[in-house]
Amino acid sequence: KLNIGVDTIQHGVEGLTYLLTESSKLMISEIDFQDSIHVLGFSDELNKSLLQLYLDNRKEIRSILGELAPRLPSYHSLEWRLDVQLASRSLRQQIKPAVTMKLHLNQNEDQTAQVLQTDPATLLHLIQQLEQALGEMKTNHCRRIVRNMK
Repeated sequence: KLNIGVDTIQHGVEGLTYLLTESSKLMISEIDFQDSIHVLGFSDELNKSLLQLYLDNRKEIRSILGELAPRLPSYHSLEWRLDVQLASRSLRQQIKPAVTMKLHLNQNEDQTAQVLQTDPATLLHLIQQLEQALGEMKTNHCRRIVRNMK
């Protein structure tokens, strides 16, 4: 009826879906939404219709997106043990340390445990990488990104 190709309609629907979901994720204000769609070059009537569609449905879109988000496990507790092998039958003098950790996680009211084992050098490297990542979160650039994600 519209004399338009199927691909054009599909791309239009996907674009509209993307616009509404991303705007709802970021909970952008009316002014920011209007600025975002003004760039697209639509008529004023269509811009008002899109704004009204966004304002009417953003809470519902956010609730649906919240339900679709994966439920990741959360930290509960950690048990650890340091094992050191001092000798074996073939090698009388050796030092082979190993750190064994039991990570308790909560997921959907259920508790699970993961057992991890590593050597101290790898554990120290992992700690350094995590501390570096935490340090990067304190930069102005990351703060702006986190602020815009809320």
